Amino acid sequence: MSMTFEPSRRDFLKTAALAGGGLVIGFTLPLAGRNARAGSDFRPNAFLRVDSAGQVTVVCGLSEMGQGVLTAIPMLVAEELDADWTRVQVQQAPADQAYANPIFGMQGTGGSTSIRGHWDPMRQAGAAAREMLVTAAASTWGVSPADCRTEPGVVVGPGGKKLGYGELADKAGTLPVPTTPKLKDPKDFRLLGTSLRRLDSPPKVNGSGQFGLDVRLPGMLTAVMTRPPTPGAKLKSVDDSKARAVPGVRDVIRIPQGVAVLADGYWAAQQGREELVLDWDKGDFATVSTESVSKRLHDALSRPGAVARADGDVSTAAARSIEATYEAPYLAHACMEPMNCTAWVRADGAEIWAGTQGPGPHQGAVAAITGLPLEKVKVNTMYLGGGFGRRFAGDFVVGATLLSKLSGKPVKLVYSREDDMRAMFFRPASVTAFRAGLDGTGKPVSFSAKVASQALTIAAGFATELKNGVDDDAVDGIQQFAYGVPNVKVEFMREEPGYQTWFWRSVGNSQNYFFLESFVDEMAAAAGKDPYEFRRELLAGKPRYQAVLELAAGKAGWGKPLPAGVHRGIAIAHSFESLVAEVAEVSVGDDGAVKVHRVVAAVDCGQIVNPQIVMRQVESAIVYGLSAALYGRIDLKDGEVVQGNFDDYPVLRMNEMPKVEVHIVASNEKPTGIGEPGLPPLAPAVCNAVFAATGKRIRQLPIDKGLLKKT
Repeated sequence: MSMTFEPSRRDFLKTAALAGGGLVIGFTLPLAGRNARAGSDFRPNAFLRVDSAGQVTVVCGLSEMGQGVLTAIPMLVAEELDADWTRVQVQQAPADQAYANPIFGMQGTGGSTSIRGHWDPMRQAGAAAREMLVTAAASTWGVSPADCRTEPGVVVGPGGKKLGYGELADKAGTLPVPTTPKLKDPKDFRLLGTSLRRLDSPPKVNGSGQFGLDVRLPGMLTAVMTRPPTPGAKLKSVDDSKARAVPGVRDVIRIPQGVAVLADGYWAAQQGREELVLDWDKGDFATVSTESVSKRLHDALSRPGAVARADGDVSTAAARSIEATYEAPYLAHACMEPMNCTAWVRADGAEIWAGTQGPGPHQGAVAAITGLPLEKVKVNTMYLGGGFGRRFAGDFVVGATLLSKLSGKPVKLVYSREDDMRAMFFRPASVTAFRAGLDGTGKPVSFSAKVASQALTIAAGFATELKNGVDDDAVDGIQQFAYGVPNVKVEFMREEPGYQTWFWRSVGNSQNYFFLESFVDEMAAAAGKDPYEFRRELLAGKPRYQAVLELAAGKAGWGKPLPAGVHRGIAIAHSFESLVAEVAEVSVGDDGAVKVHRVVAAVDCGQIVNPQIVMRQVESAIVYGLSAALYGRIDLKDGEVVQGNFDDYPVLRMNEMPKVEVHIVASNEKPTGIGEPGLPPLAPAVCNAVFAATGKRIRQLPIDKGLLKKT
């Protein structure tokens, strides 16, 4: 082998942390032209420019992965600017701390933070520019700014005189930028709250929009990689002679992440990889299986846990008690576009092209690997073919950067579907045991939960220790138990089977609300009460919860007759500061197959930027959540991941898609998250409907139709 990357232990640990996406580096990099004037364009801040022709360009520091951020962010700016929407375009920002997500403190997209984090900053950016344009017009006319107003794209003065924004750009650029511009009253919004067409749709339709896999560079090599089959597996020997003999193969390089084959194209690289002869030592993971991981999690429940919440005394006397244990498996993200990154490392700088959720930390990762100053590292954020948290990890960026650095050429690292599925960036497997005490009327008097799972916050590198021994992601949703029960206790039992875990759409809420809302249904059944009425009663004093629950139930026709064999289930979840309730209409075939006919969702996510985007996000979350509920699981055998492609890790097919209705609660509150909150209530709503149909509880996902099959 002509080239091997063999770092020192310290450097290897640094690289390993980067590969896990755990290195978060905060830098401040001055952005050229942050002053109001830059050339002939009016640039009052990093997010906005107006040229002399009146064209408005909004610069967006967030990543577009289908969620509509390249439309929603411009809408925030354009509303306060009072821009002519037909003259608004959007541009992807470079990696720069100027575009740091206000909630994260770094430039990254995730956690349903885009709108709730940028609601005020983007509106202020537009409002400041509008005030400057008005002041410029007033100065031109020799009148007071108070005597001027704006219409889309123009300033209107006394007597109806008008000046376009382009005409005012030069003069406005000489004025000081207001620090506390006045924002519009929501009743005066023209754009916000309307379903404007997305700005990213035309380039995606006509093919001009570029995803990571579309990148082509002169002299570029394509790389594929064989990774360790188990965590920490050591490569005992490698024979790459046959791989090098494959036409088109240019090099074979060993890095800490595995053995890479570099070739003139993907096919040659893939063929070369198949010819590698590798001997791995699996170490302690050689005997790990799905069953052994499950046993470890169940056994952990018998240990004392770290207390995440303690209200009152859960040992209080009760007329009766019910208990149940729920389990969820490891899950892959299954993005439609597998991971990829193109890197070009040169002596004087480095550049990457990637569909990344973390341009900021990934810029820092490349700088650390190459030893280059941050300002010499350029990140081109491409469209993302699905993110779901996966593209916040840095493994694909680190791999491409190392291979380019070692080969001296631009390198596109491409994961096959199997590579991606087995990369071990999984949603954690988790087990939760519940116990509830009911009084003589069926009203709950106590509720307790024990959660056994991995510490995701540490696994992802965002913390080195747990506060009070509790991983907030692992107990998210259960810890916030909202029902009116006086005595509540939630514990966390950390158990680390050793597999890399990562953020998955809605994170801990994804499995925890399946657990929680299914068990609440069990409580309702034990109390002999209607599941909807039971929840509504226990949410007394929480009007926003009740409003969402009532809207979903009302729109679904809760209590009204359904076609023969079809039954309803209901669930509600609070995640990312938003509330979503869902009603699922389900039938179960004689073979145990579950068919979801309809899902009705009610959403309270504060003020709405674009209703159509909100609806699409909820629909998307329902598809993603239903895929997981019906099919999603990652299994382990002899330490290795079993699943590899959509034949053994299915996703929902078009003919399986239920009818989805999304109803939005009118609100004057600030926006909250929407990219993820539609997912958590889906699985429990479906499984509660299955119970209504069959009398059988689903306590483990994915739904095993063998348990429901009629004998």
